[in-house]
Amino acid sequence: MVCQAGLITGREIGVSGKTAWDRLGRHLHETRLLGSIQSTLYWDQNTRMPAGGAPWRGEQLTLLARQLHQRQSSADYAALVAEARADWQHARRLEQLSERDEQERGRNLELLEQDLRRQQRQDPELVAALATAKAEGYDCWQQARASNDFPLFAPALRSLIGLRQEQSRQLDEPRGCWETLAQPFEPDLRLDRLLELFAPLRQRLPELLDQVQAAPSTRGVDWDLSAAQQHRLCDQLLKEWGRDPAITCVATSPHPFSITLGPRDFRLTTRVVTGQPLSCFLATAHEWGHSLYEQGLPTASHQWFAWPLGQATSMAVHESQSLFWENRVARSEAFAQRWWQRFAAEGSPLDSATMLWRAMNPIVPGPNRVESDELSYGLHIMIRTDLELALLEQGLPVEDLPREWNRRYGELLGVTPADDAQGCLQDVHWSEGLFGYFPSYLLGHLVSAQLSEAMTADIGPPEQHVASGDVRPLLAWLRDKVHCVGRALNAEDLVAEVSGHPLSSQPFLSYLEAKLIQLRPLAD
Repeated sequence: MVCQAGLITGREIGVSGKTAWDRLGRHLHETRLLGSIQSTLYWDQNTRMPAGGAPWRGEQLTLLARQLHQRQSSADYAALVAEARADWQHARRLEQLSERDEQERGRNLELLEQDLRRQQRQDPELVAALATAKAEGYDCWQQARASNDFPLFAPALRSLIGLRQEQSRQLDEPRGCWETLAQPFEPDLRLDRLLELFAPLRQRLPELLDQVQAAPSTRGVDWDLSAAQQHRLCDQLLKEWGRDPAITCVATSPHPFSITLGPRDFRLTTRVVTGQPLSCFLATAHEWGHSLYEQGLPTASHQWFAWPLGQATSMAVHESQSLFWENRVARSEAFAQRWWQRFAAEGSPLDSATMLWRAMNPIVPGPNRVESDELSYGLHIMIRTDLELALLEQGLPVEDLPREWNRRYGELLGVTPADDAQGCLQDVHWSEGLFGYFPSYLLGHLVSAQLSEAMTADIGPPEQHVASGDVRPLLAWLRDKVHCVGRALNAEDLVAEVSGHPLSSQPFLSYLEAKLIQLRPLAD
C-alpha cells in the first residue's frame, strides 16, 4: 500500500453542503466534537479533578453518552448514511470518482454502517448506565487502590461485568461475550485466533524465564531520583524526539495514558513511582509512542479527523507504536550509550552505559505489569486475558478474583503480590469496563516485532539510527508504512501488507531470545 499525506481535502468532499456526503461529514464532525468534549472531561478526571467532583462528573459523562448514542443510532442518521451510500453507488456507476476516492469512501461507509448496527442494537438506558458505572467505577478503584481495599471496589466491578454482559446480549453478534466486547479494540479479532497466536508464548516464555532465573546474576545498585529530576529527563527525551509544545501537553495521573482531544491537541500523562527511577522515563517514552501514532494518522483536513479512516487501525497497532519507542529505542543499548551521562548528571549512581542498559532491562519477574520486563510482560497479559474470560463467561465470582489472581501469578511468574493494591487492583482498565483490551498489549508486542523486522530490511536496524542520535528516519518509516493507514485495513492485514507475512509470534520470540543472549554476559 502506498500512503499519501492528504487523503482527502475540503475541496474533494465539497463545501457547499448540498450532497449527502457533505451532510454526513457535518454530522460526523459534530459527533466528534461531542466525543472530544467527553475525552476532555476524562482527561480532567484523571489529572486535575478533585475527588469531590466525581459524582457531578459522572452525571456529565452520562449525559454526553446519551447524546452521543442518540446521534450515532437515530433513524435520521441511519437515513443519512443510506443516502450517502446510494450517492456513492451512483457515482461509481457513472465513474465520477477516482479509484482512490471510491475505495476510501466505500471503506468509510462500511465502517460507519458497522458501528451504526452496533449502536442501534443497544438500549439507550444501558448506554447511560454504563457511562455512570464507569465514572463510579473509576472513582471507586482509586479509593480502593489507595487503601488496599478490594471489597470496596468489588460491587462496582460486579456491576460493570453485568452491564457488559448485557451489552453483549443486546449486540447479539455471532461471538462469545468476551470476543464481542473485544471488537472495538481489535476489529475482526477471533478468540481462537488470539489463542493460536498466544500458544507459542505460553510455552516458550516460561522456559526463557526459567533460563534467566537459573543463570548467575549480579544485583544492581538501589537508587532513586526526585520527581523533579525524573521530569527533567522526560522533558529532554520528548524534546529530542520532536515534541511540539504547541500541540502537546504532558501531565501526571495514577495510570499513564495518551489521549487525543482534537486535530491539534494531543495529551499524555506519566507518573513517578518511588524507588523506581526509570518508571517515569519509560512510561513517557511509551505514551509518546502512542501520541506520535495519533499525530501521524490521516487527518489532513479538519473534516477528515471525524471519519473512520482517520482513526487508529486497532489498539494492537496502537500498542505496537508505543512499545517500539519504549523497547526498541529507549531500552536499546545504543540509547544507553547516548543517555547514561544525562542520568549521571541528574544524580544517578550509574557510571557507565552498561549500567544504564542493565537498569533499563532487568529480567526480574514481579507482580506489576507496567513495571515488568519485556520477557515476563506477556505472562501478565495472558493472566488478565484468562481472568476476563473467567469473569465474563466462566462464572468466576468477583469476590474470588484476588485469590485467583494470586494463584495464577504464583504458577506462571513465581511471584505473589504483597497485597491487592499490587495485585488485582493495579490496573485501571476493569474500573472503566474495558474488558477485551488487555490482549492488545501483547498483540502489540507481536506487531512491533514483525514491523521492526520489516523496518530493518528497508532502512537498517533501529539501533543504528538511535546510535547516530537521529530517530527521524524511524518515525518517517512508521509514518509512511503504518500511521497513514488508519482504518483502511485491520491489524493483521496491515502487518501482512508491510511485512509480507501473516502475523506470527516468532519474530517477537526471536527478538527476546537475541536480547537475552546480549544481556547474559552482563549477569556473569
